Amino acid sequence: MRIKRVAAVAAVAALALGLTACGGDDDGDTGAGSKSFTAGTTMEKLNKAQKIKVGTKFDQPGFGQKGLSGKPEGFDVEIAKIIVKELGIPEDKIEFVETPSKVREDVIVNGTVDLVAATYTINDKRKERIAFAGPYYEAGQNILVKKDDTTITGPDSFKDGTKKVCSVTGSTPAETIKQYVKDVGTQLVLFDTYDKCRDALKGGQVNAVTTDNVILLGYIAKDEASFKLAGSNFTKEPYGIGVKKEDADFRSFINDTLDKAVADGSWKKAWDATAGKFGAELGSAPTINRY
Repeated sequence: MRIKRVAAVAAVAALALGLTACGGDDDGDTGAGSKSFTAGTTMEKLNKAQKIKVGTKFDQPGFGQKGLSGKPEGFDVEIAKIIVKELGIPEDKIEFVETPSKVREDVIVNGTVDLVAATYTINDKRKERIAFAGPYYEAGQNILVKKDDTTITGPDSFKDGTKKVCSVTGSTPAETIKQYVKDVGTQLVLFDTYDKCRDALKGGQVNAVTTDNVILLGYIAKDEASFKLAGSNFTKEPYGIGVKKEDADFRSFINDTLDKAVADGSWKKAWDATAGKFGAELGSAPTINRY
């Protein structure tokens, strides 16, 4: 009888353990106890806090735009979620902070956010203040015009000095287009968001909007009757995740996570569910720059 009682107790314990394991799977294995990180690292601090602040755009279809839910949606947002999951933090503990181009370095340096995923082109000037993991995608600068415009066929069309082009303050596209305009002061119109540029184009205040092709394709997808692209991409824009300059461990962790996302298919799945719907091509995964 004693042997039977012991066996029964063992069976109950095994059943309880099995139920606990199933419960952990249902939670997505994102609890603090399910991950272990080196003491003192950003990963450990965030995991223990069980919350994170992510800077992203709120005005870019396919990458970071507030949806009907009131929360940002897009490829950048999904990439951020993949990183957060690897940190062992539940998705509902992410605080997304609107981060326009002109403040991206500031919010990282000041600690306002823990990372930035916001169509953030990696370049040497920005590396003077912050560091990048990635790239996780490579876009290219292009031009958005009205559907019936045949006068603008590429960046060289602005060299005659008669056409106005809109971009966003602090962005790479705004800097790049300067080399193509005859008079920066009168031809280049800058706003804090691309939505304002789009509205200015539709209202006739400017002749074109320039930024990365994938962002412009998002606007076209929402209003095909009004807009089109003018010409081909004329730059390469590798998108990275911005973190504090001195945080090499966090950068390495994110790079490892991006590599894993490509390998397990979650990178492509994120694309297909967001920007991929607008006709932009994903292409091959760019090589991570582990500097």
